Amino acid sequence: MKETPYTYRQTLKTPVPISCLAEGSSGHFFAGSDDGSVRVYNQETLKVVKAIRGLGEVSSVVCMAHSAGGLGDIWVASNCHALRFSMDTEKMILAKADATLTLELGAKNDDVLNELSLNQKNSQLAFCLDSGAVGVVDLSTKQVTRMKTSHDNICGTVKFIPDRPSELVSGGYDSRLLHHDFHQKTILSRFDLGTSTLSESSGVSMSPPFILSSAMSPSGILAAGTADGRVWIGTGGEKMTGVSSGASVRKKRRKWEGLKQDGAFTADVGHGPITALTFFGPRTLFTSTLMGKVTLHEIGGPTADGKLDISPKWTKATTDVNKVNAIIATKDLIIIGGLSETGGGITEVWKKSGDV
Repeated sequence: MKETPYTYRQTLKTPVPISCLAEGSSGHFFAGSDDGSVRVYNQETLKVVKAIRGLGEVSSVVCMAHSAGGLGDIWVASNCHALRFSMDTEKMILAKADATLTLELGAKNDDVLNELSLNQKNSQLAFCLDSGAVGVVDLSTKQVTRMKTSHDNICGTVKFIPDRPSELVSGGYDSRLLHHDFHQKTILSRFDLGTSTLSESSGVSMSPPFILSSAMSPSGILAAGTADGRVWIGTGGEKMTGVSSGASVRKKRRKWEGLKQDGAFTADVGHGPITALTFFGPRTLFTSTLMGKVTLHEIGGPTADGKLDISPKWTKATTDVNKVNAIIATKDLIIIGGLSETGGGITEVWKKSGDV
């Protein structure tokens, strides 16, 4: 395994745990906390340049891409609400009243939002809830569409599928991945990790394969992290281009086929729950266990049986994050957020020191 091309840079402490992270524009990143705050950090100085306070517990932050410079707009999931904030304001500290739009997406007060996701055009906002429900907000009309099929337990993660304007995929504590057409509100495909066979090396696991995290590569590969230390990789929907000509070498299917089993495999990547995943390019994946073992994997192949496989390139343990909730990878940094040993908030920053 290669030497880790990242070195520890700095630890940022907060009073309560970091629940989520998001890369922003103009060299910034956002950190959401359990105390209802969102901090905006400058990636170069690692100083807080702006903050939102006084929200309910924050579970997700997503940034709206824009080309005008500045911080732009963000969406924050807090309890059963999604709130939109314009961060290009002279105010250093914003409050709930500064939200430019507030949407109540949870059916009841205890139906908490878990993850938000924006499509490529910033025109649709997907959400998922503790009740297992999945939905999409059309941001031009504010119309909320809820999928007819929900998860049987908490739905923790939802992602749009690149270049598929009406498709998304969700993962839940029922160990299922559901592939939705959100215009038709129908299920296009599904896969149950609870019925899939364990790989030979994993032995007996005390945890069910609850889906805790997911990531979608720009080329349409899906990765899902489970509570029993595995990552499920679905490559059937990968959009490939020829190396020399740039022409597509795989005919575009009528729908995304990322849950098809002939293009999927499972890998054991750590002892304990896989709480955070992020792609760094089409086939490069970062994974983190709950206890802070971070590994970079390359998805390669195909192997002799025609499938792709995953191989670890390097691994590194967190220094100060005791339990990991989130990880993001920027051009030069890996940023890991979660809990300290004493239960406070920790954001650990690693800087690139070599070729990934």
